[in-house]
Formats: sequence, structure tokens, C-alpha cells
Amino acid sequence: MFSSQLKPRCFGIVQKSIQSQRIPQRSLIETRRFISDYIEQQEKKGRPLSPHVTAYRFPVVAISSVTNRITGVALTGGLYGIGALALVGLDVPSFMQYIGTSSIGPMAKFVVTFPLIYHYFGAVRHTYWDLQPESLLNKEVEMSSYILFGASGAVSVIASVL
Repeated sequence: MFSSQLKPRCFGIVQKSIQSQRIPQRSLIETRRFISDYIEQQEKKGRPLSPHVTAYRFPVVAISSVTNRITGVALTGGLYGIGALALVGLDVPSFMQYIGTSSIGPMAKFVVTFPLIYHYFGAVRHTYWDLQPESLLNKEVEMSSYILFGASGAVSVIASVL
């Protein structure tokens, strides 16, 4: 089959329409002038401009969700790292014991235990939500995020000093 037979019949019309619409090219100075004029127009009309994302305070529920994803990625990366170390011939249990008994042991233990505990507690919370969907109210979800952070932090600190 020829490639011209594969094209839809309206392709030529759409292509000519796109070619006829020329987007004006602006210099950097013209672009800055356009933006400042736009800002002035909006200020005269009393319309506020949307601030950048950093101007907003993220809700604790969003932070909790992002943290759950980050801990999942960290756990996956840690397992891949341990596997890679074992593949190159390192005695991983001895290496972990050496790190655990060194001066950075408690910090290293916390770095390992927090993602594990946080991700586990997050999974328990989501399982509860799956079984009890009527408990998904804004206040309860927000409170459970605070509890999740607090419990994970506390259990991780306790586990890291043992």
C-alpha cells in the first residue's frame, strides 16, 4: 500500500490551514514588554495574578501522599542497591553489620527504618480506607496523616537506637 493511501482525505486541508497560520516571532524585549503590559492590564482590572506553586502551603494530606511515593521509590532503590552489591561479590550481611555498629549506625538505621515503617503504616491506612470507605472524611484523613508522620517517626527513632 502506498503511504499516500494511508493519509486521511482531510489531511491536505488541515496541513494548508496550519501552514496559513503564522505564529508571530517576538524578540525577548517584545516578550518582556508584552508580559509587563499584561500584568498592568490585570492590575488595572483588579485581577490578581496566580502566584507560583511555592507560594501555596501544601496540605498535610498531599505531603503524606508524596512521602509515601518517595519512601516506596527509596525502598525499591535500596533493594536494587543491596542486590547490586551482592552481585559484585560484597558480603552484604557483614557490611550491614559493620555500618550498624559504627558511629553512624543509629543514623543509618533511621535512614533504613523510616521509609520501611512509613510505607508499611501508609499501606495499613489505605487498607483501612478500602475496607471502611465511609471513614474518608477530610478531617479524618488529615488527622490520619499527622498520626502517620508521628507514629512513623517515633517508631523509627526507637528502632534506630536499639
